[in-house]
Amino acid sequence: MRVKAKNHVSILLWSAILLFFVAVLTFPQWITIFYPQPHQETVLTAASESQIDPWLVFAIMRAESKYQTGAQSSAGAKGLMQIMPETAAWIASKHNITDFDIEQLHDPETNIQFACWYLADLEQEFNGETPVVIAAYNAGRGTVNKWLEQDVWDGSSKNLDQMPFNETREYVANVLKNYEAYQAIYE
Repeated sequence: MRVKAKNHVSILLWSAILLFFVAVLTFPQWITIFYPQPHQETVLTAASESQIDPWLVFAIMRAESKYQTGAQSSAGAKGLMQIMPETAAWIASKHNITDFDIEQLHDPETNIQFACWYLADLEQEFNGETPVVIAAYNAGRGTVNKWLEQDVWDGSSKNLDQMPFNETREYVANVLKNYEAYQAIYE
């Protein structure tokens, strides 16, 4: 009886060791299931044109829509990157697009291009401070500017708890976590 128990323990131990080595050796492959790169070519092209990090785009896409092109929030944000109609109309006007239709935000290429341009605009305004850019993407640039000007939040990731909006605080933490994961996996 003891020999059988010893054999079972030995088999379980060797199986666990083998499983561990398989997981370690295939780490980049299996983790990509949780952090995929949908619309990769579009993201890489638009991010390059806007000079922003594509991993940030994927991180926001994961947080905003879980990669669903048809996503629509209760507030009216649409598509992969959850762009608000008013923001999209403003972006379209900046690009002299006169025939823009809000439903185009469900088109991955349009949505990603608009989001990348908008992120680049926020990066320029907020001097590339990633936590601030992410917060402005979620809460709006005016709101975040107010927080910074009134010393409500210092703009750092270590002081996210200073943000008065719980939703934005959680959103920024989530996107930063996604961003770190994308960087670790793909760089």
